[in-house]
Amino acid sequence: MTEIFLQTLPLFGVIGLGYFAGRIGFFGAEATAYLTRFVFYFALSAMLFLFAARLSIAEVLDWSFIFAYLCGDITVYAIATAVVAFQGKSIAEGAVEAQCAIIGNVGFLGIPMLALLLGEAAIGSIMMVLAVDLVVFSSLIVILITGSRDGKVGLRTLRTVGLGLLKNPMVVAISLGLAFSYFSLTLPKPAEEFLTILGGAATPGALFAIGASLAGKSAERITTAVWLSVCKLGLHPLAVAVFALLIFDVPTYAAGVMIACAALPVAGNVFMIAQTYNVAPARASAAILFSTVASILTLPLVIAWVTSL
Repeated sequence: MTEIFLQTLPLFGVIGLGYFAGRIGFFGAEATAYLTRFVFYFALSAMLFLFAARLSIAEVLDWSFIFAYLCGDITVYAIATAVVAFQGKSIAEGAVEAQCAIIGNVGFLGIPMLALLLGEAAIGSIMMVLAVDLVVFSSLIVILITGSRDGKVGLRTLRTVGLGLLKNPMVVAISLGLAFSYFSLTLPKPAEEFLTILGGAATPGALFAIGASLAGKSAERITTAVWLSVCKLGLHPLAVAVFALLIFDVPTYAAGVMIACAALPVAGNVFMIAQTYNVAPARASAAILFSTVASILTLPLVIAWVTSL
């Protein structure tokens, strides 16, 4: 446990540096937005493309893995939704809170941290988790929010979801990388070196951007934030572990990667969606802040457990 904690400490240290820079105003909201955009559209996309291009679809596509992760997601999603319904909140609010309960920061935090701690062999499994999050649940929240407002799910909603996936650079990068791998295409050496240099900026840039963005997050709605953090950091990895290890019999290493992904704190894009649609942005903001701080202790515990498997 101590060894894992010490390994994660430098990564969380970069997040802390970004937070400090944001809090003192050295790295303001506009600078953070531009850094996030650079990482999201360029650095992280280059990294994902190279990772995917070096994999084979047979290594990535494992239906027992996908179903185990989906079932764990759906279980916690249903619990969070039931609590929202009991409290008498709207469908749109329920969609945001349920999203906080299951969508972890796989892109900005999971890929650099878990690839380092669990080895490059973990990358295929991490990408499967990321794909499920992006394709299934990023689409679902948009459908639920717009459908609840319009009273129906029409072609306009489905068009918005489809275009959102096509414009998502992570989806595009992974798809193109797997296509290169499938057709056994080879990048010219200068192009590969260019993408390697660009992708090398993803880890420090993403971690710093996480910290700087946290500096602008509020600590409102504390009770809800704590509950959603418990869901994300506790219930989610537990549910995924049950389905992966006891029901679907996922290979131990892949199951460990999946569980570690489930233990990641709430993703920043949940706040972006909540803010875009003006649905419970303060709750999403607080859940991101609380879960990220708490994960400094909880994530090493989970990683130490899965590596012991």
